[in-house]
Amino acid sequence: MEYVLGIDIGTGSTKAVAVDLKGNSFADNQQYYQFSAPKTGYHEQDPQQIWQAFIASIKGIIAKTAAQPLAISLSSAMHSVIAVDQNGNALAPMMTWADNRSAEIAVELRATERGMSIYKATGTPIHSMSPLCKLIWLKENNPELHKAYKFISIKEYIWYKLFNEFVIDYSIASSTGLFNITKFEWHDDALKLAGITADMLSQPVPTNYAQTGCSLTFLDKNIPFITGASDGCLANLGSMATEPGIAAMTIGTSGAVRVASNKPLPNEEAMTFSYVLDKNTYICGGPINNGGVAMQWWVKNIAGPNPTEKDYEHLFRQIDDVPAGSNGLIFLPYLTGERAPIWDSESCGNFFGVRLQHTQADFSRAVLEGICFAMRDVLDAVQKNSEPIIQINISGGFTKSEIWVQTLAAITEKKLAILQTDDASAVGAAFIALKLIGAIKEYPKAGNDLIVYQPNTANRGTYNQCFIIYKQLYNDLKATMHKVYKKHI
Repeated sequence: MEYVLGIDIGTGSTKAVAVDLKGNSFADNQQYYQFSAPKTGYHEQDPQQIWQAFIASIKGIIAKTAAQPLAISLSSAMHSVIAVDQNGNALAPMMTWADNRSAEIAVELRATERGMSIYKATGTPIHSMSPLCKLIWLKENNPELHKAYKFISIKEYIWYKLFNEFVIDYSIASSTGLFNITKFEWHDDALKLAGITADMLSQPVPTNYAQTGCSLTFLDKNIPFITGASDGCLANLGSMATEPGIAAMTIGTSGAVRVASNKPLPNEEAMTFSYVLDKNTYICGGPINNGGVAMQWWVKNIAGPNPTEKDYEHLFRQIDDVPAGSNGLIFLPYLTGERAPIWDSESCGNFFGVRLQHTQADFSRAVLEGICFAMRDVLDAVQKNSEPIIQINISGGFTKSEIWVQTLAAITEKKLAILQTDDASAVGAAFIALKLIGAIKEYPKAGNDLIVYQPNTANRGTYNQCFIIYKQLYNDLKATMHKVYKKHI
């Protein structure tokens, strides 16, 4: 069978997905790896381990299909930073998006006019996740490492291994906080603030930039590799959410809401992002920290450290028996701090309204509703500047739970459509490959065979009242959260 390969290089795993010439995925291979947190706020990975996982994922697909792909296109997580020497060797572990050591720098910069100016030019929220803030931290705390030959992302690291060249696609560049997203070049003021020059970064290239003759000897030298884009932008493409009025929503470990636009959609208050898919398309939205990770945390507290699929099934049956609003119990899901729309690394989780009559089932439903409220909070911020959203195409592991999808539809008051389950980013990368080799002229659009969930309007009043309280709780508790955080870090 003829196929192309989309590979998503994530924080927890690398996943390769085979897609036929009609755009249908039919095989995958996933390789997992770990992270390390040697100090509070640190979140690091070994880039060489990810490179080996990347190779293994390609070999796994070839073993399954007994054929080599016609082309390979890349997706990757954003905001990683690797200091390398002139031969592309890592000088220190990779700082992932979740690395929080530059949190104080981000808070201070976000409160300045200069910070807001850089945000509007680059489309990247001022937060510890961004390479801009990471580089400022290195400049102030590790000046020797700050003198590295170049600072690159995990995709650039892999691309250098493949082709011995330092290039970065516009999409990954647009998530660094160092790239002007309307001029498509490195942003001078951000570079000055980070204490680096443009030649310490890779050469920006379009997201359909391709090369042949890679270093992997088990592959045909004529197979083109395409740089592709970021996982968030490609999730929209893979979810067929690039038209006006159609948003994409992903809930995996974390979560995000994204819409396509022909121009950036800045929101200074909520600091939504505007990332590049191509020169004519921006993917705008906001990320949350606490998606599936919050549900996983809760299940572990009920079932033990190694919950099974049956434990999750039991939990969702519990939730289905509790009325909307969790009998007055509200959960703030900020277990790992939060990104959009509050951008507060010092926030924390909270159950509010606890009374004697509340049961484990009430708490379980409150956790699920809290995650959905967080997604609605971002959705509302995105809708302030975007065209009206009439449908959300959803992806991620949560789509396997009907009660979770139904609750999300009711809380967001939007029609939800399931296209892909958990491969949207890799499939989006594959679509770029299909277009490059001429298998398709235009990116695929959704057909009529969608699984659609309409919002339950009977719960609208309950959820709107709960959402008002949810938002007020953060404002009321913010100062106390910060005191607790500073006492226990």
